[in-house]
Amino acid sequence: MTNSPSKQTYLGLYRTMQVIRQTEEELARCHQRGLIHGACHTYVGEEAIASAVCAHLRHEDVVFSTHRGHGHALAKGMPPRELIAELFGRETGCSRGRGGSMHLFSPEVGMMGTSGIVGPCILQACGGGYSFKLMKTDNVAVAFFGDGATNNGAFHEGLNMASIWKLPVLFICENNQFATEVPFSYAAGNPNVGSRAAAYGMTGLTVDGNDAMEVHRAASEAVARARAGEGPTLIECVTYRTRAHAEGMGDFGYRTREDVEEWKKRCPILRLREKGIKDKIVTAAELDAIDAEVKSLVEEARKFAEESPLPSPESATRHVYSETPVPSGRPIINTRPTDVAREITMTQATHEALSEEMARNEKIFVMGEGIGQRGGNFKTTAGLYALHGPVRLCDTPICERGFVGLSCGAGMTGTRPVIDFMFADFVLDGVGEIVNQIAKIQYMSSGRLKMPVLLRGCIGIGHSAATHHSGNYYTMYAQIPGLKVVVPSNPYDAKGLFKRALNGDDPVLFLEHREILSLKGPVPETEYEIEFGKAAVVRPGTDVTVVALARMVVLTQSICDKLQTEGISVELIDPRTVLPLDIDTILESVKKTGRLLVIDEGFAPCGFAVDVAAQVADRGFNDLDAPIKRLNGAFTPTPYSPPLEHAVIPNADAIAQAIRELINE
Repeated sequence: MTNSPSKQTYLGLYRTMQVIRQTEEELARCHQRGLIHGACHTYVGEEAIASAVCAHLRHEDVVFSTHRGHGHALAKGMPPRELIAELFGRETGCSRGRGGSMHLFSPEVGMMGTSGIVGPCILQACGGGYSFKLMKTDNVAVAFFGDGATNNGAFHEGLNMASIWKLPVLFICENNQFATEVPFSYAAGNPNVGSRAAAYGMTGLTVDGNDAMEVHRAASEAVARARAGEGPTLIECVTYRTRAHAEGMGDFGYRTREDVEEWKKRCPILRLREKGIKDKIVTAAELDAIDAEVKSLVEEARKFAEESPLPSPESATRHVYSETPVPSGRPIINTRPTDVAREITMTQATHEALSEEMARNEKIFVMGEGIGQRGGNFKTTAGLYALHGPVRLCDTPICERGFVGLSCGAGMTGTRPVIDFMFADFVLDGVGEIVNQIAKIQYMSSGRLKMPVLLRGCIGIGHSAATHHSGNYYTMYAQIPGLKVVVPSNPYDAKGLFKRALNGDDPVLFLEHREILSLKGPVPETEYEIEFGKAAVVRPGTDVTVVALARMVVLTQSICDKLQTEGISVELIDPRTVLPLDIDTILESVKKTGRLLVIDEGFAPCGFAVDVAAQVADRGFNDLDAPIKRLNGAFTPTPYSPPLEHAVIPNADAIAQAIRELINE
């Protein structure tokens, strides 16, 4: 590799830096004019980093960024008009007016998104790198982040995963000395970020982030290593933002004017210009021509943005979910079979579904603790490692936030992750990645990015598992637009719903009650899927409608025959999915029976039963002959001792008594 930069390199870097600088200065003026409705985080003073790193990237390479992402987007190829229009909230913006300064999406040029949350971009870049490893390409993923992110758990988990799996990822830390207003020198026990790479067994270095050519050389070597399969690199770029954290914020309560002015003298654009002219690589006239051309470009972009229409209010709820269903080619059979001789357990049913789909689709991979050669704590992946190997059946460190965040980046870059987190309690460490990233990517990208991520794990009280292995969290996740939440109660449903999840483009929480994993039921060997949002009438009846989930369905079934002998005919409804919820089937049943009991092992406040009751009261009030009743688990953490554990959940006797009481209302 030559140490002498070409004229083309100089001119290319200079132009990109000018595009960033002039666009940012125009945005600062527009903010003062009131054209920008929210925050505006500019990249002024840091232009050398994005320009020099992205100069080595191909169209197919991907970038993930943070709230200060304007420069990264422009350097990766986003036109200034799309960036400015986005901050103006216009329909022509890169995120169609949904993101503003902190949420920029342009997958068409490999800009996979910026985030207002510090750290997720690190994990998403790992996901992009994992997709490239799985698909055996030589593409590269880049994460740009500030110094503040290096004190976040995502930094540790992301770098560790990238190192152990040798992912083709560049971690670019833009150390601009302050995380908002907190000095990095105070916030970091080891303020030398580049040196931290050694702790993860990867290459790391610190460069002058205001020297475009130094960053260019370091990035060149890092990209070459990544493409060659030699793993990730951490590059700390020491720099400084010379404007406030965000436009309109006070700037001199935590740093001095003198410091800012001193750093302005180290302007990366001025340094590149002076060096290029001094070394006779370029001429002042050539650089002046670029200045003028970029000025015209930015003026046109601002005019375009001002003249662009605002998005229509009707579009505000579009792209929450995928609007282009993936046809699987197999029949949709929502009705449970009555003539199937073969019986298998729920675990066997989901294993069969996963095995069949992995054989068909090489883009499906599974991650989790112990799901490789061991086959999973509940045998969810038994035998699949021998068939598909360690890349598609990947054992993870104990870093739930890390591999959940990775799944987001993988889903964005064309693969289909299945995250097996064993117990639903564990994935709470990664709930921010689910709620703030996975659930929102399709919406924020206006449907241009898909999120085919399946997150599975056990729920439910039993086995004296105590409070950290027994949670029921479907209600919490069902409040989040963009997710789908599946809670099967039998093997047939489990297989059909699992197949549906593996062939859709939406993120799915697949929650399996531990106490019924070994439950056997009829499952045909023929292909089928079950639609989300289609409840099952488990048992028809005429006197009372009972809606239940998971194990509560099984317990209710166990007492229906006895109640029938007492003259009570129960219609049992299993919603199958909490989100979307098939309220229409429930309403149809209530219209026939006039009574409704909702049974939920989970908590009563703000719970599943509350939602069902409220919707039925709203839409089916005139069909009710008695007040709606709810039967819930106790509002308490789950205890360990068997008599205490049994006391906090509904049992068959309690269900039967609740039905009798409702009939007598």
